[in-house]
Amino acid sequence: MIEKHPIAIVLLQFGGPDSLEAVEPFLFNLFNDPDIFNLPFGPRFQRFLANQISSRRAPSVREKYREIGGKSPIVEATALEVRALQAYLDEHHRDLKTTVRLAARYWKPFTRETVEGLIGEQITDLVLLPLYPQYSFVNAGSSFNEWDRVTKNLRADFRERRVREYYKHPKYLAALNARIDESLAAFERPEKVFLLFSAHGTPVDIVERGDPYAQQIRETMELVMAARGFDRHYTLSFQSKVGPKKWLTPSTHETLQKLGVLGITDMLVVPIAFVSDHIETLHELNIEERRTAEASGIEHYRIMKGLNDHPLFIECLADVALTEIHALLHE
Repeated sequence: MIEKHPIAIVLLQFGGPDSLEAVEPFLFNLFNDPDIFNLPFGPRFQRFLANQISSRRAPSVREKYREIGGKSPIVEATALEVRALQAYLDEHHRDLKTTVRLAARYWKPFTRETVEGLIGEQITDLVLLPLYPQYSFVNAGSSFNEWDRVTKNLRADFRERRVREYYKHPKYLAALNARIDESLAAFERPEKVFLLFSAHGTPVDIVERGDPYAQQIRETMELVMAARGFDRHYTLSFQSKVGPKKWLTPSTHETLQKLGVLGITDMLVVPIAFVSDHIETLHELNIEERRTAEASGIEHYRIMKGLNDHPLFIECLADVALTEIHALLHE
């Protein structure tokens, strides 16, 4: 009998620089992505501008990474997710031969490396599973586009299923609430804590083109709070604005200032769009915006830990992947 090759579950993620030296090329890859920065005059001009922007921004961004350990925390967090999902499937679904891989958009392992590895191992069946519960043209959409470019270039012949979003999955919502509860327990008076849900923003023009991300973020927040019985006050804000375009509002920075004026003294920030700890949570929220919060009179300010490899989140990923695997096997 010929042994069947495993079904690959390919986790899609932006990735992050794994050293201070990797910061500038990582930024170049980010700004050279036409799905995120759709610049005029074609790819040659985009590459030129991406080179200029990344060169200019690299020193300040390197310093931020230096302050949080010298590399992106998303590197290790994603590796933990890959190992945890593989271990869960190996333990609970031994009847299926699965292999979990990572395809990163802007740093190693690049999508091309992952595709080449699958081709080399003659793996033809796979599920593409973004580590973005809410869908946007610029997160999963960009990763899917890169996957299509690479597979076309390499003439890869895969049977594949794609997960678009899973923000309503009960175990994902339960994982968020478990992390919220862990964080609330660290406050002296948990009942006083205000929840600020902070999501990575996007330019308004992509919302106008039909991008569903902002609405899915709002739905996620309301589903989380409904599961909690709306047990406290909360609101939503957006962070990480880049460039001159109009972005989603209100900004996290301005929201912190306004809530401080209103007399909020105890606050937990919930990074609702991020499943892993990274620079936007550990530096932007925990260092930069902490100064804003304290200057605005918010005395007790905490950032929720990312889902990372929380068991409920891993079970969510497994459930979502298994649904697509069974569909693939019955095609």
